[in-house]
Amino acid sequence: MGVVEEAHNVKLVGSGDQTIVLAHGFGTDQSVWKHLVPHLVDDYRVILFDNMGAGTTNPDYFDFERYSTLEGYAYDVIAILEELRVKSCIFVGHSVSAMIGAIASITRPDLVTKLVTVSASPRYLNDANYYGGFEKEDIQQLFEAMQSNYKAWCDGFAPLVVGGDMESVAVQEFSRTLFNMRPDIALSVAQTIFQSDMRHLLCHVTIPCHIIQSMKDLAVPIVISEYLHQNFGGKSIVEVMQTDGHLPQLSSPDVVIPILLKHIRYSIAT
Repeated sequence: MGVVEEAHNVKLVGSGDQTIVLAHGFGTDQSVWKHLVPHLVDDYRVILFDNMGAGTTNPDYFDFERYSTLEGYAYDVIAILEELRVKSCIFVGHSVSAMIGAIASITRPDLVTKLVTVSASPRYLNDANYYGGFEKEDIQQLFEAMQSNYKAWCDGFAPLVVGGDMESVAVQEFSRTLFNMRPDIALSVAQTIFQSDMRHLLCHVTIPCHIIQSMKDLAVPIVISEYLHQNFGGKSIVEVMQTDGHLPQLSSPDVVIPILLKHIRYSIAT
């Protein structure tokens, strides 16, 4: 196993001619895909990994400067693919990893040939003629809450983001992976994500994009899926699911898995 593979806890499962990369979002790790993976392994080579900063990675490897932009994460993805000698892949990105995959596709369009986004947003802050869902004051309060009592913040944030009560398995799972992050790293990652603005890059994403979104998502307003559709530089398609929450692959797998499989298999390129 190479250095990059080891640092990101890379797992290779399944077999097939096509390679699929599953990339998780903030506060989770590769386990967020546990309901999807069994449906892929017979037909695809599947790459799972943890973004640097996830609770499952070594905090000593977290470079605060490198990961102050999403490009740092995108270069990690490219390094993983190069180390595994992947020629091309379908990239399934959840939340912030959708934009990380988009950056990787701009940098190396030969490597990332199709993007499937789940709960993606190019910008979380509202702006003139743009509704991202959050005001600057909202984000500032979120950062302050994380700093003052990280555990209490996790307990409150998890059910809001997942949708559902504290007793649900999905909320407990997200609470666990969120709390596994080192608090200062979690704050830094949150700041990078919530202050990012990828809108100017969307026109440079020329690979086919499949945009999948929950009907109700605290972190990403439903209008964002249409914004992505209108602004991606290549062909794209949108599917809004009858699901609640930002982690539908964890909270509503019965609904989400068939939809994900359909978009992974279906090509809009032709």
